[in-house]
Amino acid sequence: MDLYLNPYIVHIGSFGIRWYGFFMAVSMAIGIYYFVRRGLRAGVDEDTLYNLALMVILGGVIGARLVYVLTNWHYFVVNPGQIPQIYNGGLAIDGGFIGGLAFGLYYAARKQLPFWALCDGLVPGAAIGIFLVRIGNIFNGEILGHPAGILGGIRQPAQVYEMIMALGLWFMYWRREKKGLPDGVALWTFMFWYGVFRFGSEFFRDNPQYIIHYTNHYLGIGVVTLMQWFTPLVLGVSLAAWRWRWSVGAHVFPNGLHKPSPEPDPEFASALSADKV
Repeated sequence: MDLYLNPYIVHIGSFGIRWYGFFMAVSMAIGIYYFVRRGLRAGVDEDTLYNLALMVILGGVIGARLVYVLTNWHYFVVNPGQIPQIYNGGLAIDGGFIGGLAFGLYYAARKQLPFWALCDGLVPGAAIGIFLVRIGNIFNGEILGHPAGILGGIRQPAQVYEMIMALGLWFMYWRREKKGLPDGVALWTFMFWYGVFRFGSEFFRDNPQYIIHYTNHYLGIGVVTLMQWFTPLVLGVSLAAWRWRWSVGAHVFPNGLHKPSPEPDPEFASALSADKV
């Protein structure tokens, strides 16, 4: 038994505004707000920040659509005209991360911007975006879970599980945001834990399975999806990048300059010296 919700906010003739598109637009607006606010604190001018944000969004949308199309190629190969129709839904957030980072790095390198300092400002918008877009997925009837006997035959609420995941990622960011972490650590922490949580949520998604095909119809779980196969790579890259950013240990100061990580607390340092004596 599937729940049907009207995917349109307004639908008059051939004109329509979908809930999915509305939540996507709100997500982008919130993401740009947090990104620009952080960038201004780093000393980057506002126009440059908006241009960089637009480049990240453009790369994110292209990457997200490309990965979604590739993972659903069996459908799009016979419906190629629907490939550009992103307003109907169908974006893979994993591809969005890759595309957004690639476009952002390219633009930041050309403009000699402190990209790793700025990219941490993408995290709150990404977490909020996952939460809001999953609401749009509910209206679109996407991200469906496996039917579960334990739930009386209804599908696992996979979208809701991922909304909870997004709130957890948002909370983790704000809990650490004021600790003065090295540039880029917040982003790669987000990427690592997103990979962990997403691996778990994939058990409930009714997605195509690759190589290993198993579904428990009573619990409503299945393995192994394409995302689960790629999760070790995502976690490995995220962990390596996280360690790299910690080793660099740079922070952005109000004038926009990068300086080394602060020295240990003077009292702590003097206590160490006393112990040595």
